[in-house]
Amino acid sequence: MCEMTELERLTAYDRMYEDLLKERDKVAADMDRLRAAGKNRGATYQQLLAQKLTVQNLIGRFEIYGIKEK
Repeated sequence: MCEMTELERLTAYDRMYEDLLKERDKVAADMDRLRAAGKNRGATYQQLLAQKLTVQNLIGRFEIYGIKEK
């Protein structure tokens, strides 16, 4: 693997953070859709809930380390 410059590394962190925010929003929308259909007890909903919690945890870690604003 090739070495990244500091700017490349920072850009990668920014990209990752933005992707996490997009994923969080998509998962929330999917959960809302299932909830509206009365399917909030199904396996798909439970998997989305676990994914949402995981993504929120990662976003929170960015914030703890001061990489992104709260």
